[in-house]
Amino acid sequence: MPALHGAVVLVTGANGGIGTHLVHDALARGASKVYATARNPRRWDDERIVPLTLDVTDGASIAAAVEAAPDVTVLINNAGANVSSPGILTHTDEEIRANVETNFLGPLFLARAFAPVLVANGSSTIVDIHSALAWYAVAGIYSATKAALWSATNSLRVELAPQGVHVVGVHVGYVDTAMAAHATDPKLDPADLVRQVLDAVETDQYEVLADQTSVQLKAALSAPLEALYPELVKTTDEA
Repeated sequence: MPALHGAVVLVTGANGGIGTHLVHDALARGASKVYATARNPRRWDDERIVPLTLDVTDGASIAAAVEAAPDVTVLINNAGANVSSPGILTHTDEEIRANVETNFLGPLFLARAFAPVLVANGSSTIVDIHSALAWYAVAGIYSATKAALWSATNSLRVELAPQGVHVVGVHVGYVDTAMAAHATDPKLDPADLVRQVLDAVETDQYEVLADQTSVQLKAALSAPLEALYPELVKTTDEA
């Protein structure tokens, strides 16, 4: 069973609110080392934390990370990009490309690059942070990329399970971080999210539905589309 005691963890997007909790909480649960990665890694006051430069949108950067961290047993794909407007037709080319490369291609290519390392190290884990918005397409390209990552996570899970790598997919609505500062809806405490994620790693869960938003949206997938998107209901004018 995958466990964090003695694990070597790599966290992408480690400088952010969720990433910082992942780094500290993994150590609190017994991890021996955490690679805290970011495009511009910061200093940490703990010798068990190894700052590591990683741009998940750059193939050379991913290759360098694999070479620098050959002892990883838990890979956490946490880094993400957002958009400034909800409509997919209003996004700029730059926003669309940034979301595709950061939210989908980055985690996929990182998982592919680290897969041989994880298989070789045995009893390893990949964690992909999705979003409840993967199941509710109101965030334009952000929703689309998170839906794509959800599908890729399922593929990774099936392919890597026979090789001893456990894959966890995490769905959550708004989290109280800088990335969701614009949102007025209820937000989950990042500490609560990370607790659920690391619990899942330690108990072999395949999926984390971190809040009621995620629970409700997954359940809604079996309903007619008009129930989830009432704007699709056609009305007829009275004669």
